[in-house]
This record gives sequence, structure tokens and C-alpha cells, in this order.
Amino acid sequence: MDYLLLIVGLALLLLSADYLVDSSVAIAKRAHISNFIIGLTIVGMGTSAPELLVGVSSALNGHGDIAMGNVLGSNIANVFLILGLTATIKPFFIERSVSRRDIPFGILAAVLLLLLANDRLVPGIAHNTVSRIDGIFLLVLFIAYMAYTVVSKGKNPQEALKEADEQTQSRLDGKHPALLWGVAVASLAALIYGGNLFLTSAQNLARAWGMSEAVISITIVAVGTSLPELITAVVAATKNNPELALGNVIGSNVFNILFILGASAAVKPLHIMDINIVDYLMMVLAAVLTYVVVFTFGKRRFDRVEGVIFLTIYLAYTAYLLVRA
Repeated sequence: MDYLLLIVGLALLLLSADYLVDSSVAIAKRAHISNFIIGLTIVGMGTSAPELLVGVSSALNGHGDIAMGNVLGSNIANVFLILGLTATIKPFFIERSVSRRDIPFGILAAVLLLLLANDRLVPGIAHNTVSRIDGIFLLVLFIAYMAYTVVSKGKNPQEALKEADEQTQSRLDGKHPALLWGVAVASLAALIYGGNLFLTSAQNLARAWGMSEAVISITIVAVGTSLPELITAVVAATKNNPELALGNVIGSNVFNILFILGASAAVKPLHIMDINIVDYLMMVLAAVLTYVVVFTFGKRRFDRVEGVIFLTIYLAYTAYLLVRA
């Protein structure tokens, strides 16, 4: 039954997040909010709604390992699994702005989380905790990052406008306002219900398998909540537009650390028990290797060989987690 509930909960999470984004975008358009702002806020936050709900719910219920493991696992899977699979299907070029701005900021966010979450590295501290102050600090950095993104994209308005128009296409454009609000409310309710169902079944499975919540969250929960990014990347690669995957992955990873973990810890401090230094180092390694790819083999190109290497690293890390469990 828990296997079935896990699948049902995940399906509700993904479908309701999708419709929540569509209805919110359509409502924002009716309010004459620019596509650029809609793309940066509603679309970006809406597509990460499953991770956000899992993080905040876990924090409120005292499951810090699930909140942290979901972010770590998602960021590791985004790079090694999603980018690796995308490059294996279709090698792609890396835009200069991504390699100069987004990837370095992703490395900075990963290293910052490594330092904030490993209090036990400091003599005299017995437990790892991401405090409420840490969470607020991450949220402030997120606001600064968003402001910097707005300013950077504002320097190339034509490109920014084209990207915004592509992001803000909604299946509910032109529908009656009452229908839009009804879909938004129903989607939010389904999102909350699906998230609770998904979390409860994941915890039950962890106990049944004798696995820690940390390992379950880094593997099953993280990959489950990262499915939208995985599907988007594979579809983009098969349609000869794989470059979209890199921008989505880097943005999602920064968003996961600064906004999702920041919001989760600001709501309630996260007490981390079974996530160890190897997991944080894997997240940092993923961010650093994304930058290394820019300069290896074909410069500013993510090659098929690199994609296979990334997939191999992900499989090896997953095997390590299963042995550790």
C-alpha cells in the first residue's frame, strides 16, 4: 500500500504543481503583470513547488534529514543524472553568461550550505543544525540573487523578453477568472495533500526497508520531486534544444539551496542527524564539475563522454548510499 501511496502522492505533487503554475500565470497576465516578472517569480517558484512543500512540511514535522536530503539529492541528481543523460543523448554548447554568472554562483551556494550545515566540524558542537538565522540569511541571499538576475537580464531586453514569452505560455490563457481561481485553489489543496501522502509513505518505506530517512530522501524523494526537470531535459534533448537543460538545472539548484532550504529553516530550524559530509561534498563536486566541463574536451561544450562520466558518478554514489543504508 505504501508503494501505491508513494506513486499517488508523487503524481498529485507533479500534476497539481503544473496546474498551479498555469492558473497563476493566467491570473497574473489578467492583472497585467509583465511576462518577465511572471517568469522569474511564478514560473520559477511554481516548478519547484514539490521540493518547497516537502521541505517546509518536513521542517514543521521535525524531519530535518528529509528536508536537507531532498535538496542535496535533487541538486546531485540534477547535475549527474539530468545533465549527464541530456549530454549523452545530445551534446550541447554552454552559453558564456551561464559559465560566467550562474555556474560560479551555484558553486558559491553549494559551498555555503556545506559550511552552514556542518556545525560538528567546529570543536565543542555536537549536532548539525541549520538555524532560523541561517535560513533567513539564505533567503536574503536569494533576494539578492534574484535582483542581480533581473539587472543582468535587463542588459539584454530582447533576449530576456523572448525567454519570458516562452516561459509564460499557459494552457489556461483566456479562461474565465472564476475558473482560474478555482483551478488555483484546487491545485494548491492537491499539492498539500499529495505532499503529505508522499512524505508519509516515504517514511513508512524507510522504516520497512531499515533505511534511514536521509538515504530515502536523497534517493527516492529527491528523484521524485526532480521528475519535472528530468522530463523537461530529456524532451529538450530529443527536440535538439538541450541547452535549456543547463540553465534550468543551475537555476533550480541555486533555488533549492537559497529559497527552499532557507524557507524551511526559517519556519523551523533543521536538525540534521544521518546526512554526512560525503553527501555535502557530492553536492559541491557536482557544482564544481559543471564548471570544469566548460574547459574540457570541446571548450564551452558538454560532450557525450562527459555525460557518460556524470551518469557513472551518479550510479556509483547511489550504490554507495544503498550500501550505507
